[in-house]
Amino acid sequence: MASVLPITQQISSSAPQSSPAGAAAGLCLSDVEERLIYDQHGSSTTFRSLFQSSRAIIVFVRNFLCYACKEYVEDLSKIPQEALMDAEVRLVVIGQSSFSHIEAFCSLTGYQHEMYVDPERHIFKKLGMRRGEEFIETASKSPHVKSSMLTGSLKSMWRAMTSPAFDFQGDPLQQGGAIIVGPGSDVHFAHFDMNRLDHAPINQLLQLAGVQMIDFNRHPKIIDI
Repeated sequence: MASVLPITQQISSSAPQSSPAGAAAGLCLSDVEERLIYDQHGSSTTFRSLFQSSRAIIVFVRNFLCYACKEYVEDLSKIPQEALMDAEVRLVVIGQSSFSHIEAFCSLTGYQHEMYVDPERHIFKKLGMRRGEEFIETASKSPHVKSSMLTGSLKSMWRAMTSPAFDFQGDPLQQGGAIIVGPGSDVHFAHFDMNRLDHAPINQLLQLAGVQMIDFNRHPKIIDI
């Protein structure tokens, strides 16, 4: 088993809404630990079960139709399961749609790790994740999003129009984020997105969680819509 690196960095945005108490150390999970999340079959488990016995990288995505989330999750799918197992780290994506959209989104993105939904956005809300976008100079641009905003928005609209049920697969104004937590309820890192492009770089998450980083430039870009 690979040795696990200590987590020595915490990130918060300069905007107070983006990270409660201004840092990961101030993020308390007690109000959301018993909240239920649902897998692709509609089976429920508690949020706490994700991190009570192991370290977990938990990524919250805006909605499953969002082009930026799709392209970010496509890059998450390139993380080898062996690397996560060696570091004893779980990688989990949480959306905020009906569980019925999980299977199609995993198929679209090639994502094979764990994915759940919080359809009522209880966890998103309690953790203080932003609803609505703010584009400011301090917000970063995701290195994992390949499409322009215009092209990406058109792709999202096309997917909405051609999906079996025309819906946004989640609140279109809800923003996501990422946390590293566990074992237990200690939050080691937190980043709450200011807008659809303000993702935490994946290699930063891997490094802080003690997982081997990967070279995304060696992988072909996925241009599916």
